[in-house]
Amino acid sequence: MSPDTPLPLYAVLPFVLMLLVIAVFPLWLPHWWEHNRIKFLVACLLGLPILALYALREPRALLHMGEEYLAFIILLAGLYVISGGVLLRSDLEAKPLTNTTFLALGSLLASVVGTTGASMLLIRPLLQTNRERTRVTHTVVFFIFTVSNIGGMLTPLGDPPLFLGYLQGVPFTWTFRLWIHWALMLGVLLLLYFIWDTTQYAREPAAAIVRDRTRIEPLRVHGLINALWLVGVVLAVAFIGEPARGMIILALTGLSLWSTPREIRRANGFTTYPIVEVAVLFFGIFLTMIPALELLRARGHELGVREPWQFFWATGGLSSFLDNAPTYLAFLALGQGLRLPADVVGVPNAILAAISVGAVAMGANTYIGNAPNFMVKSIAEQAGVKMPSFLGYMLYSGLVLIPLFGLVTLLFF
Repeated sequence: MSPDTPLPLYAVLPFVLMLLVIAVFPLWLPHWWEHNRIKFLVACLLGLPILALYALREPRALLHMGEEYLAFIILLAGLYVISGGVLLRSDLEAKPLTNTTFLALGSLLASVVGTTGASMLLIRPLLQTNRERTRVTHTVVFFIFTVSNIGGMLTPLGDPPLFLGYLQGVPFTWTFRLWIHWALMLGVLLLLYFIWDTTQYAREPAAAIVRDRTRIEPLRVHGLINALWLVGVVLAVAFIGEPARGMIILALTGLSLWSTPREIRRANGFTTYPIVEVAVLFFGIFLTMIPALELLRARGHELGVREPWQFFWATGGLSSFLDNAPTYLAFLALGQGLRLPADVVGVPNAILAAISVGAVAMGANTYIGNAPNFMVKSIAEQAGVKMPSFLGYMLYSGLVLIPLFGLVTLLFF
């Protein structure tokens, strides 16, 4: 099949099935689905038709997606391994103010070391602080909302779509203008979380509160050498292109493994399971979403998307289920094709702001909207926290985030 041949709509079926499997199998077959080899097998089976289609249609698309996937996983694995070598020992009193402070500091850190780095650094001490409490699920969900997603909006280092925009020519400091969107959403979420956690704290069993108050451990940092390797990753992402960037990240990851005592990772509960789970699931997602992105680029103008609010919801809606980085690029290309006033990289500032905020913020709508979401979920479950299913998580995001995004639309777009 030639690249000039229109792609049929049914070519997106493997991608739709991939999403349905991720949503349904944890509910129907939880013990069977927990094995990463099963996830890999499903990803391969659903990806095989796309692999065959594009091997004939456009092999370069497979190569390009493979390069993006490899760079994506190398970066995530590097951040996961290096941050896993930093042990933040703490068992603070898990009051609502303590937990809210964790989320606020993590949200600030996310724009500096990325949502993945901030998530991996702070999720474990947050879980340790809350281990005596019986009501923790909402805390992890709000952690995903704030630290794993919206917190990374201020710099190109914060979230992959913003970094891709930087590579496309968006000035490094341009994202600073998103501070008002960032501040409003985080302010609302932190206030809502504080109220929510206050009500949950009041419902904790008396024995749990007593244990929490008596088992206090001040904050201590171990494995601080990994902060140096983490800075190296950030600088590599900011200033060095591929393939050198990937090689540097792999080297820094090796240095982290070599320089960090095993006792630190053992105490951190560090395992390869979460990053392997992300790798196999996103292998299937990256492969099966190729036709979806091609159809979006080819027929996106048929969507009638021209206004900032339309770009915000269209980019955000697809970023909830597609990887938000290529979705950002697809809608940036769509905006450039409309030949509107070219304030920055061929689009108006308002359009680029809508695309950027939609891609970053609405990645929090599902577990697959942004890579750290699944990693945080997996780590929390390993710590004994009962996390909501795929659809259960979307109930949280539907009740909390969608009204917030409606407010953002009214105020900014």
